[in-house]
Amino acid sequence: MDTDAVAVLVDAALAGSLAGAARRLQISPMVATRRLAALEKDLGVRLFHRTTRSMSLTPEGEAFLPYAQALVEGELAARANLRAAREGVSGTLRVNTSTAFGRKLIAPIVPRLLKTHPSLRIDLELTDDVVDITGTGMDLAIRFTEPRENSLVARPIGISPCVLVAAPSYIEAFGRPRTAADLKHHACLSLSAMNRWPLRIDGRERQVALNVRLTATADALHDACVHGAGITLLSHWNVRENLRDGTLVRLELDDASAGDHTIWVVYPSAKLVLPKVRMFIAELESILGVEYAGRR
Repeated sequence: MDTDAVAVLVDAALAGSLAGAARRLQISPMVATRRLAALEKDLGVRLFHRTTRSMSLTPEGEAFLPYAQALVEGELAARANLRAAREGVSGTLRVNTSTAFGRKLIAPIVPRLLKTHPSLRIDLELTDDVVDITGTGMDLAIRFTEPRENSLVARPIGISPCVLVAAPSYIEAFGRPRTAADLKHHACLSLSAMNRWPLRIDGRERQVALNVRLTATADALHDACVHGAGITLLSHWNVRENLRDGTLVRLELDDASAGDHTIWVVYPSAKLVLPKVRMFIAELESILGVEYAGRR
């Protein structure tokens, strides 16, 4: 069976069109059409219902799709393993993560990864939006809430401790909050769409009401906090340098503490995990383990 033709079926089912499959496979629509027709002839069944505006799998196509995916993934895995054995980790690794996490934790390790793996290229996409990694062709994404997409593999890779912080100039002008209830009387800087913070009180996580003066991305909150705009709740890795140099001060409450968030990695397939993806996940687990140990 022609695996190039099978790949057209898999990508057409994913993209919803032959044109989309052709773009993903970097072939012309005519070639994609011919390959799909040859596959249908080889199997003796029609795999898609096609009109001028849409296409959908036939019952036979739906039944065959899991086998087609396994066939394509198996070939890719075999080629990747042979290439890895010959060349080491190679190819383009496309990673999606938040702007702050990418700048603070991933960008610093990129030079070492590129030096260690000369045949590797990295495409690092930084955005605070949740993207469709399958539709955009990403190899993996790093997220800070448990992923809900059933089509993705999700696994926890580390802990992200959070801390309440403020600039010395803010504390000098407005004092420190002593309890969770005091936060309602301070200028709080919070992530967009959050007017409460999850804090641990009496061993349980509770949503604490705030006096929110600014909502923004983590990067913007960090910068505003450093310049004395108020109190914010951020991951330790985002403020560790500021805590060391004194531009931010950690705030301890008498009756509450900031919790930890799980960091997740998500990727499209459990069957095909390429060497470059396995390598990168191992690197993330390593640096997050060091970060958490340093925070404790």
